[in-house]
Amino acid sequence: MSATPMNSLLGYATEHAMDHYGAAFSFWEPHLPGARIPWMRDRRRYAFDAFRLAGFPSPSKWEKWQHVPVDTLTEPLYRFPDREASRVEPAFPEPDRETLEALYLSEPDTHRLVFLNGYCVPQLSRLGKLPDGVIAGPLTEGLTIPAEAPAAKALKYHLDRYVRIPYSGFALLNTAFFADGAFIYLPPGKTVEAPVHLIFLSVFRNDAIMSLPRILVVAEENSAVDVVESFASIGETGDTPHFTNAVTEVALGPGARVNHCKLQTESARAALHVALLAAHQDRDSRFVSHSVSAGALIARNDVESTLDREGCECTLDGLYVADGRQHVDHYTFVDHIHPHGTSTQHYKGILAGRSHGVFNGKVYVYPDAQHTNAKQRNENLLLSRDARMDTKPQLDICADDVQCAHGATVGQIDENMVFYLRSRGIAAEEAENLLTYGFASEIVHRAPIAAVRTKLTDSVLAGALDHKFVGLKRTVDD
Repeated sequence: MSATPMNSLLGYATEHAMDHYGAAFSFWEPHLPGARIPWMRDRRRYAFDAFRLAGFPSPSKWEKWQHVPVDTLTEPLYRFPDREASRVEPAFPEPDRETLEALYLSEPDTHRLVFLNGYCVPQLSRLGKLPDGVIAGPLTEGLTIPAEAPAAKALKYHLDRYVRIPYSGFALLNTAFFADGAFIYLPPGKTVEAPVHLIFLSVFRNDAIMSLPRILVVAEENSAVDVVESFASIGETGDTPHFTNAVTEVALGPGARVNHCKLQTESARAALHVALLAAHQDRDSRFVSHSVSAGALIARNDVESTLDREGCECTLDGLYVADGRQHVDHYTFVDHIHPHGTSTQHYKGILAGRSHGVFNGKVYVYPDAQHTNAKQRNENLLLSRDARMDTKPQLDICADDVQCAHGATVGQIDENMVFYLRSRGIAAEEAENLLTYGFASEIVHRAPIAAVRTKLTDSVLAGALDHKFVGLKRTVDD
């Protein structure tokens, strides 16, 4: 970096960067949503003060960031887009509209919120009829709900409660600067039948900008909802980076059920993507996270869940596909605090070109968390000799009456299987693609939302049958 880093216990940032973001905070703070709400203003200030202390995560000091090219993420001094950056007029270009519509789910009753550079765009969004008391809308509107309303009390209580402080400079920047996002609230006993689909589009500009989506989902006792997040790029994708820095918090009350799916297909040329998903589970709740990461030059996904009462269930599944010089990194953390909790993690990666994949998953079982059942699996398929994978599943167990297991594999396509398929008259490239399809399909079919399974089968997996992966492999191997 061009200036001397200011080292701290947790990370680093250059003095020039701190001056830049300090000036930005002074300018933006009076104009951000909730600026006149004391508790919101205090949380933003606390987050920015924590960012000044923590800086950006240092790969040399934080083991879970050791493989991430943080300097690439922090080198430009990003500006934060204003609402003008979300305008769709004078016209939303037809190619961009086609990109947007290609993200739509097949479920006709889907509730849809569309965001451009982090801001909700009402004319591109569509919300159907929701059960009484249920809220699904822009976070900016959530901050205007009368303070005595249950939804407003829930927003105040849960927003920024589950981001571990100090967590990282990226999450802290999100809290300090977010200008919009989504707020989903379900009163006790309510169920939203159709998915709530949040679509975040990054519009490339001539300067480096950072979008800061903030999502809060609060599911009260015995409520249920399906939430889908999609991230994609539109416009000319030159060499100027666009940074998506997203934070999602999910609070599950007793007996609540939340299915959360994420589809990330941003530009592999210039998009940068850092995201945190933090869930907090009450008694007998069930949380499912299912993610597919196939885009962005650098993608870092953190998924955490705290099982804070007895009988909680947590499932974390993921599929990541990378090629060229893409870097895709997953960090998961599951806290088992109380007895009779169940967690399952299953991540698979397909890596081609000179791409680099990382999986770092951890399960922590507290002494009182007897009768815990926790499993981790990470499997990876390398389609070129230059692709790399670092995997580290971990169990930290402080209880004695538990069932816990973990494992990881990294390998190439089984040549014996290719030979078998070729002996049945299938060409070599088609055989390799069929095997790749089969490898990925296990995760795709585990998606908890039917419309997402359809979308993935039609797009991500269909690419394998079009010689996508073999073609990528041979551009390197040859």
